[in-house]
Amino acid sequence: MKFIGIDLGWKSQPSGLCSLEWIDGQLQLLDLDRKEAIADILTWIDQSVQPDEPAIIAVDAPTLIPNATGSRLPDKLSHKYFGKYHAGCYPANQNLPFAERTINFGLELESRGFAHAPTIEPQKLSRYQIEVFPHPAIVNLFNLERILKYKKGRLSDRRLELIKLQNYLFNILPSLSPPLRPLRLCGSLRQAAGASTFLLEIPTTGAALKATEDKLDSLICAYVAAYWWYWGEQRNLVLGDRTTGYIVIPQRMLA
Repeated sequence: MKFIGIDLGWKSQPSGLCSLEWIDGQLQLLDLDRKEAIADILTWIDQSVQPDEPAIIAVDAPTLIPNATGSRLPDKLSHKYFGKYHAGCYPANQNLPFAERTINFGLELESRGFAHAPTIEPQKLSRYQIEVFPHPAIVNLFNLERILKYKKGRLSDRRLELIKLQNYLFNILPSLSPPLRPLRLCGSLRQAAGASTFLLEIPTTGAALKATEDKLDSLICAYVAAYWWYWGEQRNLVLGDRTTGYIVIPQRMLA
């Protein structure tokens, strides 16, 4: 079973891409990438997941938007339950500039057999897609009192917050269920072919920092996909449903 994380650029900006695979009771990092054009993203998916191969694709973007105006139900619920953590999501409706791009991306996944899965039978092999949102996932997975503010603000502050995220990924995800195979720190952000190595250096320039942010967000998306597949509703929240749009979020870790 493979788990694909897509930190989708809602407009024309690049998207972070991550691929994990369930091997011998652990999640193995296969690839971490970043691409701009939707066609290139879809090609990457086609190369990462063979036809009829079981996988779940977790997309950080509203791929189901039934409402013409206002906010979707899951958007409102994200503010209700996660506003105190500063983790409410951006409202989505069909009249916003990004809507056609994100909806069509979901349709492209459906055409490849990835069905929306706001409900799931845990650990059943199939092809699924879900919408996820990294901010509340990070808050819950790592028991934080607020989001990590690595997206806005001074470059130096964003870098420090991204370093915190990196440390959580390296030190905590291997201890959770399902466990991510321990990642090793050294060098620049890339995947070492044929090795269980995650080579990471947090950059000091704006463009490079954004690229690293996108890739780490995609890793969170892929892990949430695995967490949803492994536990289903036992340890996950689902804000909304197939009709209203939905967001899958891991439940808060017990102290």
